Amino acid sequence: MAVVNVSLQVLPRVSDDRIYDVVDKVIEYIDSCGVKYEVGPMETTMEGELQYLLDIVKKAQEICVQEGATRVMSMVKIDYKPEGVTMNEKIAKYRK
Repeated sequence: MAVVNVSLQVLPRVSDDRIYDVVDKVIEYIDSCGVKYEVGPMETTMEGELQYLLDIVKKAQEICVQEGATRVMSMVKIDYKPEGVTMNEKIAKYRK
């Protein structure tokens, strides 16, 4: 299966002072999954097999609820090419 990019932004409904704590739990989970990822100021982008990344997205919702969110709004972006696509090919020229 081709390598794809999936970007995930989770917006857990928790008190303002808890938002970063809950998002940090999601990022810790992504880190534990062994996929390449980059945290940005608005979303986290992952690289890997599509179904596996979608499973991570699903689990991210569950983590937010386990951490006390009464609702979770998420934005998901998928960049798919049959031959595969990497984060590096899109942004390498901007790295210093």
